[in-house]
Amino acid sequence: MKLVLRGGRVIDPSQGMDAVADILIEGGTISRIEAGISLSKADAKDALRVVDLNGAVVAPGLIDMHVHLREPGFEYKETVHTGSEAAVAGGFASVACMANTDPVNDTRSVTEFILKQARLAAMAQVYPVAAISRGQAGEVLTEFGDLKSAGAVAFSDDGNPVADSGLMRHALEYAAAFDMPVISHCEDQGLSSGGLMNEGFVSTQLGLPGIPTIAEDIMVARDIDLARFTGTSLHIAHVSTAGSVRAVREAKAAGVSVTAETAPHYFTLTDEALRGFSTHFKMYPPLRGASDVEAIKEGLRDGTIDVIASDHAPHSSVEKDVEFVYAANGIIGLETSLAVSLKLVHDGTLTLQQLIEKMSVNPARILKIPKGSLAPGCDADITVIDPDRVWTVDAGAFRSKGRNCPFDGWDLTGKAIVTIVGGEIKYADPGVKI
Repeated sequence: MKLVLRGGRVIDPSQGMDAVADILIEGGTISRIEAGISLSKADAKDALRVVDLNGAVVAPGLIDMHVHLREPGFEYKETVHTGSEAAVAGGFASVACMANTDPVNDTRSVTEFILKQARLAAMAQVYPVAAISRGQAGEVLTEFGDLKSAGAVAFSDDGNPVADSGLMRHALEYAAAFDMPVISHCEDQGLSSGGLMNEGFVSTQLGLPGIPTIAEDIMVARDIDLARFTGTSLHIAHVSTAGSVRAVREAKAAGVSVTAETAPHYFTLTDEALRGFSTHFKMYPPLRGASDVEAIKEGLRDGTIDVIASDHAPHSSVEKDVEFVYAANGIIGLETSLAVSLKLVHDGTLTLQQLIEKMSVNPARILKIPKGSLAPGCDADITVIDPDRVWTVDAGAFRSKGRNCPFDGWDLTGKAIVTIVGGEIKYADPGVKI
């Protein structure tokens, strides 16, 4: 099957490309990309599909490098199938799923199971992130080499910090030997324990125990120092504080090999959103203050923060439809991440090219996966975006099993209208003629 995408505005930061062009896809790869591709009679005889994308943006397939697909163990919250279906509906051709499943993804068998489920789902590409430590207990390292050969692309105890500095040092050194990234969940639980939201004026008014920003900042600083000392690379997950942005910026300037991500809710919402005690706004790290939001936007603008990831964390009503103090942390984001992030383009914080870089090119580079480019010969993973589409978020209609969405009911501008994975259309908006 040959597929031609005609007349879209092709934006590919990996090639420095921003031009109206056609794309010819053959055998799951990008064959040609140029203005006005003409088809021969032989092409016409082959199985051929032509899609007119006039006015739409064509980008390398988006990559969400931080999601929780919950399977195995928590299939009532999400499965690899429902999560990857939500991914393509949100414009993501690839996702990297965290290890906090049950059993934890700390062995070859769990990694292989996740990949098998992804093949059966046949939606987004799924890249498992294996645990740093056995059972995510922070005591004994997992078998990095075996997990890499099974298909893991990174290591993280996300959901739990690695409190033992010695263990974290060895993890960085061990992962470097396999040319694999370590993704750090930065939290000092001695400072965060018992907290329910950001520590500040709002938490005081609401009478809720707070989580101070220093709980994140101090562990970001520690892990940066470990990366500096060992000469290895480090990726900081879900940055939420001004202090963390400052630490990463200074580390990069000093030559430390550190990258960082944030999530759409951390540059869109503040702790003021918790005044209604809605559990849809309860997450970890918590929503911070307005000054933190501005610092994160500046970090995205100046390149300190490399990646935007959703931290998609579905929960059922069992965990969320309860009193605030008992509710689980986490929100869903795969189907809103792109549209919420496009706000950064609309307000001038980022260009569209920069946004695509943070949601495709940079995640591919950090995870060391062969994605994030539309160059001929590359996998035909493509996201087509209508940047002007106005739509209303309806969490009840999501492909994800989760309904814990803080943006439910919002009017957003910009939407993925076609998602192509390996040359196959996995999602198409009803308004697109295929």
